This record gives sequence, C-alpha cells and structure tokens, in this order.
Amino acid sequence: MIKILHQIFRTGIVTEPLPSEIEAGVMEIGLEIEDIIKKRFHRSLVIRQVDAGSCNGCELEIHALNNPIYNCERFGLHFTASPRFADMLLVTGPVSINMEIALRRTYDAVPNPKMVVAIGDCGYNGGIFGESYASLGGINKIIPVNAYIKGCPPTPAAILKGILELLQDS
Repeated sequence: MIKILHQIFRTGIVTEPLPSEIEAGVMEIGLEIEDIIKKRFHRSLVIRQVDAGSCNGCELEIHALNNPIYNCERFGLHFTASPRFADMLLVTGPVSINMEIALRRTYDAVPNPKMVVAIGDCGYNGGIFGESYASLGGINKIIPVNAYIKGCPPTPAAILKGILELLQDS
C-alpha cells in the first residue's frame, strides 16, 4: 500500500486540461445549467442513463461528463442508479428487442414530470442499426422523447448544450 501511495505522489496529476476555448464554452453552458437547476430543482438535476442497445460510443462521452476534466457535478448534474430518484433519463442507442420492456419500466419508474433525452443518431432514428429483427429503431417509438442530441457520438459539450436547451424550453 505504501508503494502505491508513493507512486501516486511521484506521478502527480496526469490528466490534460481542456483547450481554453472548449473550457470557456463548457463553463458558459455549465453556469447557465447551474442557474436553471437552482431555480427549478433547488439543488441538483438527477439523471439516470439507460443504454437501450448502443455500441457504447455515446456512453463513453456521457462518462466523460463525470471525469475530472468536464466534472459535470460542479454544475449540479448528478447521475443515479435508481430511476425512482431521477429527474431526467438519458437514453442511448436504438432500442433493441431485449431492452424494450426494461426501457418502459425505467420510464414508468421515473417520477413526474419526466424529461427524456435521446442521445446520438441511434437514439434519434436507429442510426446505422435502423430497424431490424433485433432493433426497434429510435427511442421515440417506445417512450416519449423531449429532446434529441444528435451526433455519432455527440461530444460531452454537445450533451451539456442539449441538456441546457431542454431545461430552457421546459
């Protein structure tokens, strides 16, 4: 254990900061999100992320929101494992046949008012997977969607911007 701690202290911080123009854009979007969250939710916006059958490209970008570089928690965005505590669902991928019932149950477990965001081109219309024997297509064919964030995959900054636009519109 001591060797590991010494290694950590010798190595230091190895993450690279965002380029200044991207960081400025993320801060601007994040501060607007934070203001809306404080007014409407009084503390934080709790998000439940659901993979409905994607290739995991969008999940990697969503996970990047939580890393030390983007750090979405500083703006009041928190992820939860339980849909019962969620204010928003972030759904990725085309809905596979095997995930249809799970997605409906997750949607039903989220308390009202519900916000659903379809992430990526697959969430929008099925993307490269389309509709087939294994895929039902876009998220809106199974549950109502409030906002779409297009891209394959969208960047973390684009995801933040899409969440901001949804919060401003609702």
